[in-house]
Amino acid sequence: MRRTAASLLRHSGIGGGGGGSGGGIPQALADALVCPLSKKPLRYCEDSGSLVSDAVGVSFPIFDGIPYLVPKDGKLLDHDQDKSEDCGY
Repeated sequence: MRRTAASLLRHSGIGGGGGGSGGGIPQALADALVCPLSKKPLRYCEDSGSLVSDAVGVSFPIFDGIPYLVPKDGKLLDHDQDKSEDCGY
């Protein structure tokens, strides 16, 4: 785990490192994150700047580059709308 964390920090853009995902979180970190409920991959929604779990239909906010993946912080998505249109926050 320690080696993984060091690798993520190295590619995080902290101290002039690698790029991010456009939403304030590094791409390496975004690729490693999973939904805390379903354990499935999350996708980044540029419209809302949040991480979305399509498996359970929940959007998790990102504040100051920090993803809040606590289940109670998630927002249920409207299932009637297209995935690309409704990203929550």
